[in-house]
Amino acid sequence: MIEQLAKEYPIQELCQVLEVARSGYYRWLKRPVTARDQANRQLAQQIQAIFQAKQGNYGSPRITAELRQAGQKCNHKRVERLMRQNGLKGRMAKQRKVRTTHSDHSEPIAPNLLRQRPAPQKPDEVWVADITYVPTTEGWLFLAAVMDLYSRQILGWSLWQSLEAGGPLQALSRALANRRPPPGVIHHSDQGIQYACHAYRQLMHRHGLIASMSRRGNCYDNAAMESFWSTLKREALEQSAQWSKNQVRRVLFEYIESIYNRSRLHSSLGYQSPVDFENQNK
Repeated sequence: MIEQLAKEYPIQELCQVLEVARSGYYRWLKRPVTARDQANRQLAQQIQAIFQAKQGNYGSPRITAELRQAGQKCNHKRVERLMRQNGLKGRMAKQRKVRTTHSDHSEPIAPNLLRQRPAPQKPDEVWVADITYVPTTEGWLFLAAVMDLYSRQILGWSLWQSLEAGGPLQALSRALANRRPPPGVIHHSDQGIQYACHAYRQLMHRHGLIASMSRRGNCYDNAAMESFWSTLKREALEQSAQWSKNQVRRVLFEYIESIYNRSRLHSSLGYQSPVDFENQNK
């Protein structure tokens, strides 16, 4: 502690406050560097490099996974300790709430097909869809996305300036164009009018998708999408309220297409990216 604070405070005062003899402190400074100390310094440099490369988004579990994939043998507790000693801490999610689900309508409500269903075992077995909001300097934007529940890959997304069905329809159209799935894919969403409206149901019917909807007011039925929104806002959109709408679009494209789908490590996938997870399990 004295060594870390010596750049800001006189060593004599630090020794007095911490009840350490100055002679003892200087003897400690001159001690030989052990192999363990040297290894910790090198590991701390690697941790710092990964932390900066991931723009401060990774905490100790994902940094540990990155190190192990690079061939570095290390315990997650050691990584956590070195991060704490060097003042490195991954970003935490902020709690915000804007209502995006309007379920007071007369359109048909599909049954919840996921409640008793086991986790998907292959791609294009279950898709989940949802809408969230993004604040900008020019007003709100609404983001619709479709995810493959097996790999957590975002298959299609669309940024819209209102809560009308156009955004979700475009996101689903892009997902269908990207995957061209066989008939029988379960499409799970909330009970919002955007997913229950005729145009959306018609698009699903044309491509053989089977509708499934969460219980009313229960976000846990669509937990994978809720987790994605939390990650997205923490890692990419924390400063969106200070950005223009065009800048938000650019950031979203880079994050979803380049980082999230292709390189971000997911704990639920054994610390692989969605694309790598699908490729490895083909």
